[in-house]
Amino acid sequence: MRAIRWGSRLEPILLAVFSFGVASATQAQAPGVTRKPPAGATDWTAVDQIMGREGKLQPGGVYKYSLPRGDLRVQVHGVAVKPALALGSWVAFEGTGGDAMAMGDLVLAESEVTPVLTKLQQMGVQQTALHNHLLGESPRIMYLHIEARGQATKIAEAVHAALALTRTPPAQPAGTQSKEAFALDTAQIKAALGYGGTVNGGVYQVSVPRAETVRADGMELPPSMGVATAINFEPTAREKAAITGDFVLTANEVNPVIQALRSSGIEVTAVHSHMLTEEPRLFFLHYWANDDAVALARGLRGALDRMNVKKPTS
Repeated sequence: MRAIRWGSRLEPILLAVFSFGVASATQAQAPGVTRKPPAGATDWTAVDQIMGREGKLQPGGVYKYSLPRGDLRVQVHGVAVKPALALGSWVAFEGTGGDAMAMGDLVLAESEVTPVLTKLQQMGVQQTALHNHLLGESPRIMYLHIEARGQATKIAEAVHAALALTRTPPAQPAGTQSKEAFALDTAQIKAALGYGGTVNGGVYQVSVPRAETVRADGMELPPSMGVATAINFEPTAREKAAITGDFVLTANEVNPVIQALRSSGIEVTAVHSHMLTEEPRLFFLHYWANDDAVALARGLRGALDRMNVKKPTS
């Protein structure tokens, strides 16, 4: 993969942070600027400042930024899609500040695609895929997958400049997430699915890693770099949920998983690649259904049983 090249001096960090619409000097300082990383861990403080928000350390040493598109009002077959269900942009870093690999998935309105893609190309961040994840959504949403290798702050400056061309909201202050009770029985879903998750943004999110190691350009990709199967449940009615996400598959798993999903009434909405140089070669299968949550969890488990995934730990 080519290294990032920089042909011109970028605007100062504070101006980049202000471009997200932050209204005061207090808000301009990214959350967590004064915190210290664990001993031996990479210090991502400078990247936080550029991104205008604090990332979160993930297993495997990955540092990940969540960028939910709370500005978008998207419906699929009458379901109002929460950002945590299918509208969550993200960028993740691994490595060191001087030699980092970054991968991400940017959720974009159609009118944002060309300006964002062009800016990223100008600033050295590669695109690895551009496609749909959903069917029948209104307005139309596209997903731009990105990858870069180089100095972490330079990559962050490119991503920040590209996001400034969208209406991606600034980071919300800590503690602003809704505290209302979740409408689904997550214990029953976990029992049927075989894997547990967490409630985030009104959505029950489950991540299922593959059993084998995934690499790209000589670096190991932990599951949080976008190579774990994602399963999301958004309550829609009594005991019902809309589900979507993506199964991360090798070539020989694609059609068995399609068969398992269709036999459970789950719609397949896309099959495609997200990366360019990963080993083993992976395909990403997106899906949709809105029905009894536990019954859908059983159908999803049938698909997981046809894959080489890690066994649940509890």
